[in-house]
Amino acid sequence: MGLNNFLVVGDVYRRDEIDTSHYPVFHQADAVRICTQEEVFRRVPNGEALQVFEKSGMRTEDKQQEHTLEATKLMETELKSTLLCLAQSLLGQGLVHRWVATTFPFTHPSWELEVLHKDKWVELLGCGIMEHAILHKAGAGDRIGWAFGVGLERMAMIIYDIPDIRLFWSTDSGFLCQFNNKTANDVIKYKAVSMYPQCINDISFWLPEDRLYSPNDFYDLVRSIAGDIVEQISLVDEFVHPKTQRTSHCYKLVYRHMEKTLTQEEVNVMHRLIEQAVDKELHGIVR
Repeated sequence: MGLNNFLVVGDVYRRDEIDTSHYPVFHQADAVRICTQEEVFRRVPNGEALQVFEKSGMRTEDKQQEHTLEATKLMETELKSTLLCLAQSLLGQGLVHRWVATTFPFTHPSWELEVLHKDKWVELLGCGIMEHAILHKAGAGDRIGWAFGVGLERMAMIIYDIPDIRLFWSTDSGFLCQFNNKTANDVIKYKAVSMYPQCINDISFWLPEDRLYSPNDFYDLVRSIAGDIVEQISLVDEFVHPKTQRTSHCYKLVYRHMEKTLTQEEVNVMHRLIEQAVDKELHGIVR
């Protein structure tokens, strides 16, 4: 590990296509693995008779001039099997995939791994056998290596069914709340957020003293009045009066219609109905 095998994650800034899966800023994980001759051939019968390098080789579409075809093919097999296992562990064993030969400036031969997602082929990552000149300049000219780079947003789009890469740069709470307090083991499938703008109102009230209260009581009340127009409710503050010991809750309500733009006046009318219902049905006191 370490100098011979490593992973680097960072920001990428580049001019790119304009569509739902490309963006000029994204995050990428790059990995490198370099091997000695012994490591390349250790699982091959009579591998000690084989060589990684050849002196008078030619560069072809299958290999670099410094490498033997046998070494290149073994590294290709290890690279592709490693990446396919990675993709299957993240996207499922039933993954439909294909390898597409391509060209990159730092690897040769090079490939893209594409996966079938929603009846379309989607590029998941790029990879290849590292150009030997790079290793030579780094003082590792006696070794052969492979490398790959995977866009993290592109991977997440497939895992979570996110349709547009631009959503990763959104501050819209309707998008962000779907991933709050989640772990890598949680099954998350993105639910579409309305294209229309949000309206946000707060409500604070003293909790009832004559009955048990649960935040779910308030959520059910709001849903019975506003239906799906309320996109999100969050408890943003809880206050206990130091003298009376009475508890107050403050909730943030995010209103958004799926089919039209709501005016603040429309939202205020609905919000007042909720305030009245808190007093009447929950026996709370709106502050």
